[in-house]
Amino acid sequence: MSILKRPLVTEKVSSLNEKGKYGFIVDIEAGKKDIRSAVEKMYNVKVTKVNTISVMGKQKVRYTKAGVLAGRKPNYKKAIVTLKEGDVIDFYSNV
Repeated sequence: MSILKRPLVTEKVSSLNEKGKYGFIVDIEAGKKDIRSAVEKMYNVKVTKVNTISVMGKQKVRYTKAGVLAGRKPNYKKAIVTLKEGDVIDFYSNV
């Protein structure tokens, strides 16, 4: 089981990257210490702070020929990681 699912690449998080903060979608069961160690191990940087946000999945309703289909998107957890000054993570190096 991987703790880090994928990096968050949005306009809001990209503006935080200039301040040394990076966003990730993480496993819903992961704690702050787990996230810190996973980021430090994967990207070889020093993490100073970890903030987490649990996001409730949105309710979705679709009207089809067969009737109304209702469901819910899955819940997920976001982590905003602050790095030591001078450390940088480059998400686009493998592209």
